[in-house]
Amino acid sequence: MTFHIENESGLNLDFDWQETARQVAEECLRQEKCPYETEISLLLTTNEEIRKINREYRNIDAPTDVLSFPLVDYGTPGDFSLVEERETEYFNPGSGELMLGDMILSVEKVLEQAENYAHSVRREFAFLITHSMFHLMGYDHMEPEEARRMEERQNDVLDVLNIRR
Repeated sequence: MTFHIENESGLNLDFDWQETARQVAEECLRQEKCPYETEISLLLTTNEEIRKINREYRNIDAPTDVLSFPLVDYGTPGDFSLVEERETEYFNPGSGELMLGDMILSVEKVLEQAENYAHSVRREFAFLITHSMFHLMGYDHMEPEEARRMEERQNDVLDVLNIRR
């Protein structure tokens, strides 16, 4: 897995967030049985910057905790069987890796929500990475059944990694 990670927030987290992000992403891919090496981008930013992106792409003029920009279209969440049919769109020609997409995380929201939910900053960070990874693999939470399924998948990943509230 190639993980492009950039922290432009100017804020420091009190744990090895790069290693946590990598562990979470790898476990998500393992649980979804992704048969490919993958490429993912993660940008850590501020509330103000994520607000701008949220406004531009979702027409919501407010900061959010995480934005996900999947590069793969799935017929069914987590079903990688159709990606080879669109190899030129989905795979990096240089590395051969499946380009899953981009995650953008507000570090300020991570810190704020960890405090609000009374759990560790690492747990909140890991949860948001997990949440975004499942979006990159075609999951959504617009309908109650979709939300329940996505939440179960997220909890499975965090439980395996022993990252609990």
